[in-house]
Order: sequence, then structure tokens, then C-alpha cells
Amino acid sequence: MADKTNVQRLPAEELFRAEIDALIAAEKHPVPAGWRMSPRSGLTYICGGQAGDTPITPKYIGHQRLVEIAIATLVTDRALLLIGEPGTAKSWLSEHLTAAINGDSTRVIQGTAGTTEEQIRYSWNYAMLIAQGPSPAAMLKSPVYRAMEEGAIARVEEISRCASEVQDALISILSEKRISVPELGIEVPAQRGFSIIATANTRDKGVNEMSAALKRRFNIVVLPSPESLEEEMEIVRTRVEQLSSGLGLDLAAQLPAGEVVEKVCTIFRELRSGQTLDGAQKLKGTSGVLSTAEAISLLANSMALAGSFGGGAITDRDLAAALQGAVIKDEDKDGVAWKEYLQNIMKKRGSRWLGLYKECTELL
Repeated sequence: MADKTNVQRLPAEELFRAEIDALIAAEKHPVPAGWRMSPRSGLTYICGGQAGDTPITPKYIGHQRLVEIAIATLVTDRALLLIGEPGTAKSWLSEHLTAAINGDSTRVIQGTAGTTEEQIRYSWNYAMLIAQGPSPAAMLKSPVYRAMEEGAIARVEEISRCASEVQDALISILSEKRISVPELGIEVPAQRGFSIIATANTRDKGVNEMSAALKRRFNIVVLPSPESLEEEMEIVRTRVEQLSSGLGLDLAAQLPAGEVVEKVCTIFRELRSGQTLDGAQKLKGTSGVLSTAEAISLLANSMALAGSFGGGAITDRDLAAALQGAVIKDEDKDGVAWKEYLQNIMKKRGSRWLGLYKECTELL
């Protein structure tokens, strides 16, 4: 068995096992079939609270009502579709929902242009198939197939990136709640508790837009971007702390100071919206999304720079280097927008921003 202390990224059910166990032990409400805890306890796990003497950290910082709707959907026979801009915690919420409900978030299909219908249903070990013919032993079950057998939840990430025939394979599964295996002459019915959580990126909705027939099989929850600067800063702070601990970055570097987090979130929000936070000045937008997830990654990268080649505390030099790579995705368009932002906005914000301004301009 692999040493879990050396795993780069543990699944949510491993990272937060103590919290999940505490919620299960303190359970006082009815638990649906196939679930490990009640919907109320699942909500506490996602949004934070207390389970006996164990504090439960919030996993999703945002609209609690949206989480309630998502959990209530999974109690019914409807599948759940989480839609939103990149970086709005769709995959994060999907993983934690399945971790809380089933204790296993690893039944996942990553949707890409190369995803096939077999990855949704089942495929075969062709060596065994040729040698012995079709048999249960030769079958390679998909995460969806296993979830149906076990009465659990499967995850389909970036469903709109899958080809239309792959998406269509889900229609019969979600409608009939069974998979037909004609090679073996059997049908596998879904056990109680089976469902699917899918995610879709609103920026990619034109890649392979979901059909109306497939959308009707889902309850759709739209996850918004953080409403305020303070909310986004809280999300970034929490996730950077968790990420840096998992990667061991906090052994050599300090967590970003509040002022550093504020600067990054301010820059991202302004370039994302095309105007300053006070709405007084319009800005050129960039080709990148500049999502909350990218802000988290940027600060983790800054910590790596500070810990590996600096004194441990994130400096303006570390931050400037990370910003350069995050903002400028298209050299022509983004380079112009970034230069204008530096000259027209950051330069005029006074001494608190002057050091970062100088370091950013030196990299242009």
C-alpha cells in the first residue's frame, strides 16, 4: 500500500476523515439509503459548523442555499449539474459532496474531447475477451457502472467537453437507471442512492453544448463568482493554506499576508470585470479568466518562489513574477492590457502599491 504521507494530493475523504467521522458519530437525523450521513450533516460538512467537540471547517464559502439545493437534489432520483465560470469551485464542491455522502469521491470521469462512450458504460480486457469470450471477469466497469452497482454517486467533470454521443450515453442511464450489457445478456439496475454529479464550464458551453434532453435529466445549480472582495479573499486564504500544507510549501515559506491576498484579488477582480472596484474607471480586459482558482495557484507559486529562492515571506518581486505568467496568456492583447493597468491604475495607487508596480514593470 502506498504511503499516504507521500501522496501529492489526497482525496477529500482522506484529508477530512476526522471531520466526516465526527459528523457520522454525532448523527441525529435520518440518513438516506446509500448515504453515510444525513443531508443536514452533509450541509454542516460543506459549509462549516460543529460536530460534538470537533469543529467542521467550511469547504465552500458562498451561498448556503445553493448547497442546500444541491444536497436536496441528490436525495431524489435526479442528477445534479453544477454550472459556473472557471474557478467557481464546481469540482471542489462535487468532490466534497461525494466525500461526505459516500466516503469515496474517486468514482470520477474527466470529460475531454477524447472521452469515449465505453468510459461512461464499460469496456473489456481484450486479452481475456479473446481467450475466454465475454465474461464478468473480462469486463472493465466504468465509475458510473460501479456507482450504479453500489448505490453511490459518480462524478462527470466538464461534461460539455465530451462529444455528443458520449453525453447521449448518459440519457438512458439517467432515464432508465440501468445499464444493459448485451454481450452477457444482462441488465444492471441502479441501487438506491445512485446519482451523478456533473460539472460544466460556462466558458466552454459551445464546445459540445448539452442537448435539451440531457439537461432535463439534471437539476441545475449555477455557482456564481464571489460577490465581494472580502468573500474572495476569504476563499483564497483558506484554499492557499490547505494547498500549501498539502504540498509542504509552508515548511519553507510563510502564508501570504493579508495585504498580499488583497492585492492579488483586487487585480484579478478589476481585470475580470473590466473596471476598477469603485467603478470609476474602465479597463481593458484580458483573454484569461483570472478566476479565484487561478489566484490560489498564483499565491501558491509565489510561496514556492519565496521559500525556494527568498527569505520565506512573499515579496513584491515574487508576486510580480507570478502575476506576469497569470495575466499575460496572449502576448499581444494581454500585454497591452497589463501595461495600461500598471500605468493607469497601479502606479497611481500610492506607496502601498509602488513596490509591486516597479517589480511588474521591470518584467515587461
